[in-house]
Amino acid sequence: MDAKVIQEKLKEHSSAILGSEKFSKYAVLLPLVQKNNETHVLFEVRSHKLRRQPGEICFPGGRIDRRDENDEACAIRETGEELGIKHDQISGVFPLDYVVSPFGMIVYPHAGFIHDIESITPNPPEVGEVFTVPLSYLLKTPPKVYHVDVKVKPEDNFPFDLIAGGQDYNWRTGKIDEYFYFYEDRVIWGLTAKILAHFVDVIQ
Repeated sequence: MDAKVIQEKLKEHSSAILGSEKFSKYAVLLPLVQKNNETHVLFEVRSHKLRRQPGEICFPGGRIDRRDENDEACAIRETGEELGIKHDQISGVFPLDYVVSPFGMIVYPHAGFIHDIESITPNPPEVGEVFTVPLSYLLKTPPKVYHVDVKVKPEDNFPFDLIAGGQDYNWRTGKIDEYFYFYEDRVIWGLTAKILAHFVDVIQ
């Protein structure tokens, strides 16, 4: 291939996360509400009728699809659908750091304000209930962090004979930090807690 052609191809390319076109992409909203004259963070409890993660605590959100102009639009749309509110009741939406999961998923979190908390009507097939936690509590209560070991296990037909070291190849291992917040009888953990901890770091 001609060097000029190669240069033109490289010039046209926009860098991204390698392989990201195969990732599932989601957007969520960390909702801030006014309650008892102070700012609270609102959480959902996933419906027990859901197949994936029933009963777990999360932020409103879902998969980005073609009707969404961008990830922010997806976060707003999903929040409106899950909480039964109009889009104009959501404002001041700003992006947080996005998360690349080792399991083929990219999550784009946002933080924003929901007005008129009394009008929230959770969608029963998706949301079992909602609750709030005072932001003041989260600012002074750091999460507990536990670690999960991540190990590599090649499939049975992996061609060890093609790599240096063969069966004794020294695979890289690692750890995943799992965050936990405790509030009254609630346990907020996993990706939701990680996004929450990041949000708290940003505003502090």
